Amino acid sequence: MPKELVPRYDASELEERWYREWETAGIFTPPPEPASPRGTFVVVIPPPNVTGSLHMGHALNNTIQDIYVRQRRMAGFDTLWLPGTDHASIATHTVIERELAEQGLSRRDLGREEFLRRAWAWRERYGGTIVHQLKRLGCSCDWTRLRFTMDAMLSRAVVEAFVRYWEDGLLYRGRGMVNWCPRCRTAVSDLEVRHEETDGTLWFIRYPGAGGGEGVVVATTRPETMLGDTAVAVNPKDKRYKKLIGASVTLPLVGREIPVIADDAVDPSFGTGAVKITPAHDADDYDVARRHGLPAVVAIDEDARMTDEVPPKYRGLTREECRQAVLKDLQLEGLLETTRPYKVPLAICDRCKTVVEPYLSLQWFVKQAELARPARDAVARGDVEFVPERWVKVYYDWMDNVHDWCVSRQLWWGHRIPAWYCDKCEEVVVAREAPTRCRCGSTTLRQDEDVLDTWFSSALWPFSTMGWPDDTADMKHYYPTDLLCTAADIIFLWVARMIFSALYFTGRVPFRTVYFHPMVQTVEGKRMSKSLGTGVDPLYLIDLNGADAARFTLTALCTQSQSFRLWEERFELGRNLTNKIWNAARFLLPHIGRSGEGELPAGEDLALVDRWILSKLERARAEAQREFDELRFNDYAHTLYQFFWGEYCDWYLEAIKPRLYGKAPGGDVAARVARHVFDVLLRLFHPIMPFVTEELYRMFAPGRGFCAQAPWPAEEAAWVDDASERRVERLFDIIRAVRNIRAEMNVPLASAVDVMLASEEAGAAARAAEELTPFFGLARVASASPLAAKKRPAHAAAAVVGDMTVFVPLEGVIDFDVEMKRLTRAKEKLAGDVATLGRKLSDENFVKKAPADVVAADAERLESLKATMARLEENLKALQ
Repeated sequence: MPKELVPRYDASELEERWYREWETAGIFTPPPEPASPRGTFVVVIPPPNVTGSLHMGHALNNTIQDIYVRQRRMAGFDTLWLPGTDHASIATHTVIERELAEQGLSRRDLGREEFLRRAWAWRERYGGTIVHQLKRLGCSCDWTRLRFTMDAMLSRAVVEAFVRYWEDGLLYRGRGMVNWCPRCRTAVSDLEVRHEETDGTLWFIRYPGAGGGEGVVVATTRPETMLGDTAVAVNPKDKRYKKLIGASVTLPLVGREIPVIADDAVDPSFGTGAVKITPAHDADDYDVARRHGLPAVVAIDEDARMTDEVPPKYRGLTREECRQAVLKDLQLEGLLETTRPYKVPLAICDRCKTVVEPYLSLQWFVKQAELARPARDAVARGDVEFVPERWVKVYYDWMDNVHDWCVSRQLWWGHRIPAWYCDKCEEVVVAREAPTRCRCGSTTLRQDEDVLDTWFSSALWPFSTMGWPDDTADMKHYYPTDLLCTAADIIFLWVARMIFSALYFTGRVPFRTVYFHPMVQTVEGKRMSKSLGTGVDPLYLIDLNGADAARFTLTALCTQSQSFRLWEERFELGRNLTNKIWNAARFLLPHIGRSGEGELPAGEDLALVDRWILSKLERARAEAQREFDELRFNDYAHTLYQFFWGEYCDWYLEAIKPRLYGKAPGGDVAARVARHVFDVLLRLFHPIMPFVTEELYRMFAPGRGFCAQAPWPAEEAAWVDDASERRVERLFDIIRAVRNIRAEMNVPLASAVDVMLASEEAGAAARAAEELTPFFGLARVASASPLAAKKRPAHAAAAVVGDMTVFVPLEGVIDFDVEMKRLTRAKEKLAGDVATLGRKLSDENFVKKAPADVVAADAERLESLKATMARLEENLKALQ
C-alpha cells in the first residue's frame, strides 16, 4: 500500500530529489547508436549567454522545448536535447569591464592576454549559473554533451567555416556600413541595438545653388553630419525638383559642390522632399551612394568625435558639441531657415546605453546574397516549416534584401579571426593553423586583432555541437535536428543564418521545424527587462510556487500570437492546478489497494458514469494529442486542465464517492476506473509538469519505472461511447438545474430536496429519475421521480433541460413569505437597473460617442439582466 501523502504539496524537496534521480539514472542521455523503431528526436538548445541568468524568455522557451522533448521520449523516440552556452562576446566584455572600472582600470591597461585570463576565470566562476537554473526549471537536457561556443571542438568548426568562406570567395575585408558603439569601441549587431523614440528637432537648412542660385532646402535631424554630405537627393517623381536634378549645390560651412540626384528611396513627404546624403553615417544614404557612385566622407570617428575630413574649427569636437557649433554658424550665415519639433528615432547600444553611430568602417564581411537563395528555397519547398506560418513572409522579405554581413568585432573575448598580415608585402593570409612564413618569405606576420561576431559561431550551432567538420557518430545519428524553438526577433540574426550555414557546409537543413514563441510582456504591454526593472524573475516564482506551477502557467499563456502579458498573480493558475492534482491523489490513495494493477473491468461491469469518464478521457487525449502535434501548446494545456478539473474532479470523483465509501455498490470498479484515468492524466501532464507527476506516478505504483520514461498514452478508440456521454451529460444538466434552483430560491445548504422530472417522451422521465440516483450527492437531492407531462406540482420551481422539465417542490423547504419578499425586492432593483441601462442605450449621443466595445458590453449586460428578471418572475409565480 503506498504511503500517505502529506496534506500540502511541497515543491522544493521533491523537485531537487527527482531531478537528481533522473540524472543519476541517465535517462536524458540517448544511446550512442539509436535503436528505437520510432527513430530519433533531436533539439539543440538556443545557447543562453554564459554571463546570463534565467529570465522569463528563457523560462518560456525552455519550457516549450522540454515539453516536446519529454513527450517524444515517452513516445519511444531516442531523444537528444543538447545543451550549451554562448560566450556572448560583447556581454561578457561589458560585465568584466564594469568590474575593471570599479578598480579604476580599463582592458587596455591590462592588455589582451591578462584580460582573456580574467574572462576565462570569470566564465569558470559564473558559467554554470544558468545551467543550474535550467535544471531548476526541470529541463531534461543531456548534460553529458554540454557545449560551450569556445570549446576546442566548436572553435575548430568556427575556423573551418571562416576559411571555407574565404577560399570560396564569400568572405572579404573592406569598408562597409556598421552599427558602431563609441563606448564599446566595436561594431555591434542589430540585436544589440535598442531603438527608442525621443523628442527632437527637424532642422531646415538651405543649400545654395552652386552658381549662386536659390538652391534647395533640406530637412535633417542630424545637422552635424552635413559636414560629410556628398549629395542632395530627391524623388524622381517629385515635380517640385524636376529642374534641379543633375544640378549642383554648395555644401554650407564646407564650400564643397555636391550634386542633386534622383532616387526612388526618397520620401517626398518627409521635410521638404529633398534630403542630404551622408554615405559614411547613414545606412540608407550608404545604399544610395553605392547606387550613384558617390564618395563617402567619414566626418565622425570611432570615439564619436569629428575627424580631420571636416573643416578645422570642428575637428575633435564630440557629436553634440559639433551640432551646436554647426547650428550657430548656419544661423549666422542665414542658412537655417526654420525648425520643427520631431520624434527622433535613436539607436542605443543595449549594453552601455550609448547612442550608436552608423559608421563606414574597415571590417570583415560575409556575402550573404549567394547563401540566402538556397536557404529561401528550403523554406519554400517545405524542408523547414515555420510555426506560426506568418513568419515565412518576414523571412522571405529579409532573404530577398540581404546585405553583406559584418562578422568582425573590435573585442578580445571571442573567436579571434584566423587572418594574418605580412608587414613586408601586405599579403593577407587566412589559414586553419597559424602560418609561420608568408609566400614572400617574410616571417613577420601579425594576426588580426579582431574577434568574430558571436552570431557567426551561433550560426554553426546545430552542427558544430555534433562535431562538424568531422564525420562523428553524433553527426551520423543526430543531425539534422528536428525542432528549433526561438523568439521571432532573431529570425534574421540567427534562424536564417543557421539555415544558410547548414546548407552550405553540410548540404542539409539544420532543423525541420522552427517554432516561434510569443514575446513575454509586462502587464502594461512593455518589454520585460531586468535592467529596466520591468521583469518578473522566474526563479523567484519557482521558489514561490514550484517549477511545475511556473511551467504550466507559461504553457497555458503560450498562444501562437506575437506576445502575451504576464504578471505575478497569473501564476496562481499553475499553483492551484498543482495543488488540485496533489489533493486528487490524496483522495484516491486510500482506495488504491482495492483497485489492483490489472486491466479495466469489461464494459458490462462498468457503471454508466464509468463509461462516460472513459469516453471523455479518450476524447480529451485525442484532442490534446492533436493540439500538441500542431504546436498549440496553450490549447494542449487547457484541454488537460478542463478535463482534469472539470469532468474528472468536479463530476466523476464526486459522483463515485458513495461507491468508494460503500454507500452504493461497485466501489472496486470505481476505484480501478478512477486510478486508470488518473494514471493516464499523470502521463499526459508530465511533459508540462514533470515533478509532481513523477512523484505521484511512482507513489501509486512504487515498483515501476520513471514517469519520464513511461509509455505515452495510446489511442483507446473502443472507449468512445456517444450514447453514454449523451445520457450522463443530460443528467449533469439536471443537476446543474437543481443547483441553480437551490441558489435562486435560497434553499438552505443542509436541506435535501425532491426532484420531479417530466417529459413528452414515453419512459424518458422514469429512466432519467432512475439514472440520477448515483448523483444525488452532487446537488443534495433526496429523491427523484417521474411526473406526468401535463401535471405541475404546487409550489415548485421549474427549469427546462432539453426535452425535459425539472421541478423542485419547495413547500416545507423554504419560508414562502420571506422568499417572496426577497424575490420581490430583487425584482424591483433589477427593474430599475434594466430601465437605467435601457435609457442609456437609447441615447443616440452615447451610442455614437462611446467606444464600440463599451456599447456592446452594456447591450450584453442588459440582455443578461432581462434574462435574470424573467427567472425571478418565474420563481415568484412558483411561490404564488
